[in-house]
Amino acid sequence: MPSPDFQTLAAAAAWYDAWLREAALPLWADAGVEASSGAFQETLTLSGQPAGASRRARVQARQAFVYAEAARRGFGRQWLSIAWQGFEAYRRDYQRADGLFVAAAGEDGRVLDDACGLYEQDFSLLAMAALHLADPDLSDFRAAAERTRHALQGLRHPPGGFREIGPHPFQSNAHMHLLETAMAWEEAGGDGDWAALADEIVALTLARFVDRGGQFLREYFEADWSPAHGDDGRWVEPGHQFEWAWLLERWGRKRGRVDARDCARRLFQSGLKGVDPQRDVAINVMWDDLTPRDASARLWPQTEYLKAALILGEPAEALRAARGLSRYLEVPLRGAWRDKMRPDGGFVEEPAPASSFYHIFVALMELFAATSEAKAKA
Repeated sequence: MPSPDFQTLAAAAAWYDAWLREAALPLWADAGVEASSGAFQETLTLSGQPAGASRRARVQARQAFVYAEAARRGFGRQWLSIAWQGFEAYRRDYQRADGLFVAAAGEDGRVLDDACGLYEQDFSLLAMAALHLADPDLSDFRAAAERTRHALQGLRHPPGGFREIGPHPFQSNAHMHLLETAMAWEEAGGDGDWAALADEIVALTLARFVDRGGQFLREYFEADWSPAHGDDGRWVEPGHQFEWAWLLERWGRKRGRVDARDCARRLFQSGLKGVDPQRDVAINVMWDDLTPRDASARLWPQTEYLKAALILGEPAEALRAARGLSRYLEVPLRGAWRDKMRPDGGFVEEPAPASSFYHIFVALMELFAATSEAKAKA
C-alpha cells in the first residue's frame, strides 16, 4: 500500500484515522494476541504470523495501554477487553509480590529475565493509569499503582532521581517515561505524590539532563549526574529531544512554568538538526556537536518528531513528520510497519515489533487532537 503525499495535516489525520481503525487496532488485537492467554505477541511477520518466543514486559504493558486508550478515546469499547485480558495475563506472569514487574517471560509464562528495571515499571504504571481512566471499576488500579511506586524507592539514587539496571545506570530515558507516567496518574486522579514526582523529574532534567551550553539533552551520566565519560557522554538522540520537548511543554503549561516551555522549544530546535533533509526523517543518534553519529532511522523518532511539532505549533514540521512516518507503514500487511530505515533509505526486512504501537498511537492522538482543534476554530 503506497503512502500518500499529504498536502495538509487534516488529510494526514483522515488517512491515519482510517489506518488505525480499519487495520492496526484489529490486526494487533487478533494476530497480535495469544488467544489462550490474552497475552500480547512480541512481533508479527509482515504476513501476520507471530515471531519470537520471549515477551518483554514493556511490550505487554504498552499494548495494554494502547487498547485501553483506544477504548477511552472512542475507537470502540471492544478494545477494553483486549487491554484488560492482556494486563491480567501480564500481572499473573510478571508481577512480583512487592509490586514490581520482571523484564521478560516466555510463551509458557515462565520468567526468562527477573530483573526489575525502572523502564519496565514506567510502562506498567502507565498501563494502569490508562485502564483506570478507561474504566475505574475494572480494578483498584490506583492502589496497585501506589504499591508499585512505593517499591520504586529501592531504585532511588541519593544525589537525585533513580538508578536503572544494566550498563547505563544513570540515564535520562527511564526518567522521561516516569515523568510521562506521573503526569498520566495526575490526570487519572492519583494522589499528590504523583505531581511531586513529576516536579522532581523536571527539576533534575532542567538542572542536569539538559546541557546548558548546547541546549540539548544528553542520554548517559556519571553517578553525580555529570555527563558520562567517553563517547557515551556525547550520545544525543533526536527522538528524545522531541519526546522531552513534548513532555516539558505539557508540564510547563500545567504548572505555568515558562522556563520549562522555553527549554522544550530549544530541545525541539536541537532535534531538528537530526532530521535528514534528503530522507525527511529523524536519525537515531547525533554527537554532542549535533552532527550525525548513527544515520539509520528507526520508526519511533518519527512519532516523537510529529508529537513535538504539533504541540509546539509547527505545522510545516508536523506535516513533514507525518509524511516521513507514513513511509514506515508502507508494508504488504496493512496495520503493520517496518522499524529500521537504513542510511540509504531502504528498510531492514524483519518482523514488525509490537513495541512501536505505543509510539504510533500517542502521536496519532496528538495529531487528531490538533486537527480537531484547528477545525473547531475555523
